[in-house]
Amino acid sequence: MDNPRITVWNEYRHEVLDKEIASVYPKGIHGAIKGNLEAHGFTKIRTATLDEPQHGLSGEILESTDVLFWWGHMAHHEVDDTIVAKVHERVLDGMGLVVLHSGHDSKVFSRLLGTKTGRLRWREAQEKERVWIIEPGHPIADGLPEYIEIPHEETYGERFEIPAPDELVMISWFEGGEVFRSGCCWTRGRGRIFYFRPGHESFPTYSTPIIGKLLGNAAKWASPIQSAQHVFGMVSSMEAK
Repeated sequence: MDNPRITVWNEYRHEVLDKEIASVYPKGIHGAIKGNLEAHGFTKIRTATLDEPQHGLSGEILESTDVLFWWGHMAHHEVDDTIVAKVHERVLDGMGLVVLHSGHDSKVFSRLLGTKTGRLRWREAQEKERVWIIEPGHPIADGLPEYIEIPHEETYGERFEIPAPDELVMISWFEGGEVFRSGCCWTRGRGRIFYFRPGHESFPTYSTPIIGKLLGNAAKWASPIQSAQHVFGMVSSMEAK
Protein backbone atom coordinates (compact mmCIF):
# COMPACT_ATOMS: atom_id res chain seq x y z
CA MET A 1 0.00 0.00 0.00
CA ASP A 2 1.74 3.17 -1.20
CA ASN A 3 -0.24 5.72 0.83
CA PRO A 4 -1.64 4.00 3.93
CA ARG A 5 -3.78 5.74 6.53
CA ILE A 6 -1.31 6.41 9.35
CA THR A 7 -1.87 7.37 12.98
CA VAL A 8 1.21 8.56 14.87
CA TRP A 9 0.76 8.07 18.62
CA ASN A 10 3.02 9.77 21.17
CA GLU A 11 2.59 10.09 24.91
CA TYR A 12 3.73 13.75 24.51
CA ARG A 13 5.05 14.30 28.01
CA HIS A 14 8.77 15.04 27.63
CA GLU A 15 8.10 17.86 25.18
CA VAL A 16 5.59 19.46 27.55
CA LEU A 17 7.63 19.12 30.74
CA ASP A 18 11.15 19.84 29.46
CA LYS A 19 12.00 23.06 27.58
CA GLU A 20 15.19 21.60 26.11
CA ILE A 21 13.30 18.68 24.61
CA ALA A 22 10.58 21.04 23.40
CA SER A 23 13.29 22.92 21.51
CA VAL A 24 14.30 19.68 19.77
CA TYR A 25 10.70 18.76 18.93
CA PRO A 26 8.64 21.99 19.02
CA LYS A 27 5.67 20.18 17.44
CA GLY A 28 6.19 17.08 19.54
CA ILE A 29 7.76 13.82 18.46
CA HIS A 30 4.46 12.94 16.78
CA GLY A 31 4.55 16.20 14.83
CA ALA A 32 8.12 15.58 13.67
CA ILE A 33 7.30 12.06 12.47
CA LYS A 34 4.18 13.31 10.71
CA GLY A 35 6.12 16.08 8.95
CA ASN A 36 8.90 13.71 7.91
CA LEU A 37 6.45 11.20 6.47
CA GLU A 38 4.61 13.98 4.62
CA ALA A 39 7.92 15.08 3.12
CA HIS A 40 8.19 11.57 1.69
CA GLY A 41 4.80 11.69 0.01
CA PHE A 42 2.41 10.33 2.64
CA THR A 43 -0.80 12.35 2.86
CA LYS A 44 -3.17 10.42 5.12
CA ILE A 45 -1.63 11.04 8.53
CA ARG A 46 -3.24 11.94 11.84
CA THR A 47 -1.66 12.21 15.29
CA ALA A 48 -2.86 11.13 18.73
CA THR A 49 -1.51 11.68 22.24
CA LEU A 50 -1.89 10.17 25.68
CA ASP A 51 -3.93 12.95 27.29
CA GLU A 52 -6.60 13.09 24.59
CA PRO A 53 -9.92 11.32 25.32
CA GLN A 54 -9.33 7.57 24.86
CA HIS A 55 -5.68 8.53 24.24
CA GLY A 56 -6.79 9.70 20.79
CA LEU A 57 -7.42 6.07 19.81
CA SER A 58 -11.18 5.66 19.69
CA GLY A 59 -12.65 2.64 17.96
CA GLU A 60 -13.49 4.80 14.95
CA ILE A 61 -9.92 6.07 14.64
CA LEU A 62 -8.40 2.62 15.01
CA GLU A 63 -10.78 1.18 12.42
CA SER A 64 -9.68 3.85 9.95
CA THR A 65 -5.95 3.32 10.64
CA ASP A 66 -3.85 1.08 8.41
CA VAL A 67 -0.61 1.59 10.33
CA LEU A 68 -0.16 2.82 13.90
CA PHE A 69 3.18 4.34 15.01
CA TRP A 70 3.81 4.15 18.78
CA TRP A 71 6.27 6.24 20.85
CA GLY A 72 6.15 6.08 24.64
CA HIS A 73 8.61 6.29 27.51
CA MET A 74 7.76 7.80 30.89
CA ALA A 75 4.03 7.04 31.03
CA HIS A 76 3.61 3.45 29.84
CA HIS A 77 1.65 2.70 33.02
CA GLU A 78 -0.90 5.42 32.22
CA VAL A 79 -2.08 3.78 29.00
CA ASP A 80 -5.53 2.36 29.67
CA ASP A 81 -5.76 -1.43 29.39
CA THR A 82 -9.00 -1.07 27.42
CA ILE A 83 -7.16 0.85 24.70
CA VAL A 84 -4.31 -1.67 24.76
CA ALA A 85 -6.84 -4.45 24.16
CA LYS A 86 -8.39 -2.56 21.23
CA VAL A 87 -4.99 -1.96 19.60
CA HIS A 88 -4.10 -5.61 20.16
CA GLU A 89 -7.27 -6.76 18.41
CA ARG A 90 -6.78 -4.36 15.51
CA VAL A 91 -3.26 -5.68 14.92
CA LEU A 92 -4.53 -9.26 14.95
CA ASP A 93 -7.16 -8.15 12.41
CA GLY A 94 -4.49 -6.69 10.11
CA MET A 95 -3.51 -3.18 11.23
CA GLY A 96 0.24 -2.61 11.08
CA LEU A 97 2.17 -1.44 14.14
CA VAL A 98 5.52 0.40 14.15
CA VAL A 99 6.96 0.56 17.67
CA LEU A 100 9.66 3.16 18.22
CA HIS A 101 12.59 3.38 20.62
CA SER A 102 11.44 3.05 24.26
CA GLY A 103 8.08 1.77 23.07
CA HIS A 104 9.74 -1.61 23.57
CA ASP A 105 8.51 -1.36 27.18
CA SER A 106 4.93 -0.42 26.29
CA LYS A 107 1.91 -2.50 27.24
CA VAL A 108 0.93 -2.84 23.58
CA PHE A 109 4.30 -4.24 22.49
CA SER A 110 4.55 -6.60 25.46
CA ARG A 111 1.04 -7.96 24.93
CA LEU A 112 1.56 -8.63 21.24
CA LEU A 113 4.96 -10.26 21.75
CA GLY A 114 3.88 -12.24 24.79
CA THR A 115 6.58 -10.84 27.07
CA LYS A 116 6.42 -9.17 30.47
CA THR A 117 9.57 -7.20 29.82
CA GLY A 118 11.74 -5.90 27.02
CA ARG A 119 14.82 -5.60 29.23
CA LEU A 120 18.08 -4.35 27.74
CA ARG A 121 21.28 -2.43 28.54
CA TRP A 122 21.19 1.34 28.15
CA ARG A 123 22.96 4.62 28.91
CA GLU A 124 22.53 8.25 27.91
CA ALA A 125 25.98 9.16 26.63
CA GLN A 126 25.30 10.89 23.27
CA GLU A 127 27.27 8.21 21.46
CA LYS A 128 27.43 7.63 17.73
CA GLU A 129 25.18 4.89 16.38
CA ARG A 130 25.53 3.04 13.10
CA VAL A 131 22.38 1.24 12.01
CA TRP A 132 23.55 -1.50 9.64
CA ILE A 133 21.11 -2.85 7.04
CA ILE A 134 21.74 -6.60 7.17
CA GLU A 135 18.84 -7.61 4.90
CA PRO A 136 19.18 -5.27 1.89
CA GLY A 137 16.50 -7.17 -0.03
CA HIS A 138 13.82 -6.47 2.57
CA PRO A 139 11.11 -3.90 1.62
CA ILE A 140 11.95 -1.75 4.65
CA ALA A 141 15.50 -1.40 3.28
CA ASP A 142 14.33 -0.08 -0.09
CA GLY A 143 16.40 2.92 -1.13
CA LEU A 144 18.49 2.93 2.05
CA PRO A 145 22.32 3.02 2.20
CA GLU A 146 24.46 0.20 3.60
CA TYR A 147 24.20 1.83 7.01
CA ILE A 148 22.70 4.93 8.62
CA GLU A 149 24.98 6.91 10.91
CA ILE A 150 23.37 8.89 13.71
CA PRO A 151 25.86 11.29 15.37
CA HIS A 152 24.29 11.27 18.84
CA GLU A 153 21.83 8.82 20.34
CA GLU A 154 20.97 6.99 23.54
CA THR A 155 22.79 3.65 23.72
CA TYR A 156 20.96 0.33 23.91
CA GLY A 157 22.74 -3.00 24.16
CA GLU A 158 22.07 -6.72 24.08
CA ARG A 159 20.70 -8.80 25.50
CA PHE A 160 17.35 -7.41 24.31
CA GLU A 161 14.74 -9.61 25.95
CA ILE A 162 12.30 -10.19 23.10
CA PRO A 163 11.10 -13.23 21.16
CA ALA A 164 13.39 -13.94 18.21
CA PRO A 165 12.23 -11.71 15.33
CA ASP A 166 10.63 -13.35 12.32
CA GLU A 167 12.96 -11.13 10.29
CA LEU A 168 15.93 -9.11 11.52
CA VAL A 169 16.51 -6.26 9.09
CA MET A 170 18.90 -4.00 11.03
CA ILE A 171 21.46 -4.12 13.81
CA SER A 172 23.12 -1.19 15.55
CA TRP A 173 26.67 -0.61 16.69
CA PHE A 174 27.53 2.08 19.24
CA GLU A 175 30.89 3.69 19.81
CA GLY A 176 30.86 2.41 23.39
CA GLY A 177 31.03 -1.13 22.01
CA GLU A 178 27.44 -2.39 22.28
CA VAL A 179 25.42 -3.96 19.49
CA PHE A 180 21.64 -4.16 19.33
CA ARG A 181 18.89 -5.70 17.20
CA SER A 182 17.43 -2.41 16.04
CA GLY A 183 15.10 -3.33 13.16
CA CYS A 184 12.89 -6.31 14.03
CA CYS A 185 9.81 -7.71 12.28
CA TRP A 186 7.05 -9.99 13.54
CA THR A 187 3.64 -11.13 12.34
CA ARG A 188 0.78 -11.50 14.80
CA GLY A 189 -2.50 -12.75 13.39
CA ARG A 190 -3.02 -10.79 10.16
CA GLY A 191 -0.94 -7.84 11.37
CA ARG A 192 2.71 -6.93 10.89
CA ILE A 193 4.88 -5.36 13.59
CA PHE A 194 8.15 -3.48 13.12
CA TYR A 195 10.33 -2.32 16.00
CA PHE A 196 12.84 0.45 15.24
CA ARG A 197 15.33 1.34 17.98
CA PRO A 198 16.59 4.95 17.42
CA GLY A 199 14.62 7.94 18.64
CA HIS A 200 15.55 9.22 22.10
CA GLU A 201 13.62 12.39 22.90
CA SER A 202 16.79 14.51 23.36
CA PHE A 203 18.00 14.10 19.78
CA PRO A 204 16.40 15.20 16.46
CA THR A 205 16.52 11.70 14.96
CA TYR A 206 12.93 11.77 13.70
CA SER A 207 13.54 14.99 11.78
CA THR A 208 16.30 13.39 9.67
CA PRO A 209 15.25 12.76 6.03
CA ILE A 210 16.81 9.27 5.84
CA ILE A 211 14.86 8.25 8.96
CA GLY A 212 11.70 9.55 7.30
CA LYS A 213 12.48 7.37 4.28
CA LEU A 214 12.98 4.34 6.54
CA LEU A 215 9.76 4.95 8.49
CA GLY A 216 7.87 5.40 5.25
CA ASN A 217 9.16 2.05 4.04
CA ALA A 218 8.07 0.52 7.35
CA ALA A 219 4.59 1.97 6.95
CA LYS A 220 4.23 0.47 3.49
CA TRP A 221 5.53 -2.91 4.66
CA ALA A 222 3.26 -3.00 7.70
CA SER A 223 0.13 -2.02 5.75
CA PRO A 224 -2.72 -4.54 5.76
CA ILE A 225 -2.58 -7.35 3.22
CA GLN A 226 -5.74 -8.14 1.29
CA SER A 227 -6.43 -11.84 1.69
CA ALA A 228 -9.27 -14.20 2.45
CA GLN A 229 -10.76 -14.11 5.93
CA HIS A 230 -10.15 -17.28 7.91
CA VAL A 231 -13.04 -19.13 9.51
CA PHE A 232 -12.74 -20.34 13.10
CA GLY A 233 -14.87 -22.55 15.29
CA MET A 234 -17.06 -25.52 14.45
CA VAL A 235 -17.74 -25.94 10.72
CA SER A 236 -19.47 -28.42 8.45
CA SER A 237 -17.47 -30.80 6.29
CA MET A 238 -16.36 -29.31 2.98
CA GLU A 239 -16.39 -32.77 1.40
CA ALA A 240 -20.03 -33.75 1.57
CA LYS A 241 -20.65 -37.51 1.52
